[in-house]
Amino acid sequence: MASVHLQSASGFVQQIQARSHQLRADEPLDNGGTDSGPAPYELLLAGLAACTSLTLRMYADRKQWELGLIDVRLRFSRDEQGQEKIDRTIAFSAPLSEAQIARLAEICEKTPVTKTIRKGTPIATTMQQTKLDTPA
Repeated sequence: MASVHLQSASGFVQQIQARSHQLRADEPLDNGGTDSGPAPYELLLAGLAACTSLTLRMYADRKQWELGLIDVRLRFSRDEQGQEKIDRTIAFSAPLSEAQIARLAEICEKTPVTKTIRKGTPIATTMQQTKLDTPA
């Protein structure tokens, strides 16, 4: 359904390939990186934000609802006890009825990435030692 490929030669800058797209990840300066790209949690939030907006747009298009600009803001936080939380705020530039907003809120809870994060998808890791070509 989805895959990415990453190779890292040194430092914290990560070159990521997703299909034909090149992405970069890094750590902020205060975490020892060069801040040349989003940090891993920012990439996670970006995926959730994109999925949220795309799903809402698809739903609204089928219903022939005008949403205007969709503004999705996400914040990941962890409290003193280690409990993690994502706060999601969504705004639309087009005027919507209370019923439309309520339905869109329901749809937000059903987006594929929301469901994946909520259920905690298992991760199977395989380690290999092999000769790799160094990135150019």
